[in-house]
Amino acid sequence: MAIRLEKGHRINLVKESGAKLTNFCVGCNWGAIVKKSLFGLLSSNVDVDLDLSCLMFDIDGKPIDHIWSPLYRFGDSNVGLPNGKLDSIDRALHHTGDDRSGDQDGDDGLDNEIITVDLNRVDSNVNSIVFFLNIYNNEDYSGDFSGIPYASIRMFEGTPDKAPKQVFAQYDVATKTECVGMRALVMGKLYRRNGEWKFAAIGDAFPDTSIVNTIGRVMRDYSK
Repeated sequence: MAIRLEKGHRINLVKESGAKLTNFCVGCNWGAIVKKSLFGLLSSNVDVDLDLSCLMFDIDGKPIDHIWSPLYRFGDSNVGLPNGKLDSIDRALHHTGDDRSGDQDGDDGLDNEIITVDLNRVDSNVNSIVFFLNIYNNEDYSGDFSGIPYASIRMFEGTPDKAPKQVFAQYDVATKTECVGMRALVMGKLYRRNGEWKFAAIGDAFPDTSIVNTIGRVMRDYSK
């Protein structure tokens, strides 16, 4: 049974069998907004673009790697951040790619964006990995999490192209009152403690209109 994550929860990465959880997916699932006509006779979908990202830090809290959508070309501007990419340097983490619309015909059981994790391959210099979520501000949707039909982040064993048989932990974003009016969420952190990997649910939401603001927050407040 999946653990329903709440702010401040800390969990050991141990499966029901007692084995350690080392290979898993961190995925985000959400739906497009269905917009009804004046008399409810017609409907159309409003695309919603959420972006799942992560930052990796060493034991001193220095950022040493990242994953976010390659569509973010920060290196072409003056914001002082690198361009997006889908793989960590050590190839332990991989992003499945940017989904810019969400589920169009209801929940299909698959996550729209996924970061796969292989803890056995994570570079020894990486002490923590922070996962965060942003709403991309575009002309289709400029609202907050509460306007999305459903949005959740979950950790599960399996592969990105199949619905998970067993969800290890889940955080339901759209149902959280603290996410009303918010457009960014620092989900949680994988971290090393005494040679073991653990997970801390953070669940801090912010009204950030740009992922640049969220990246700055993560580097400043969640790196240690």
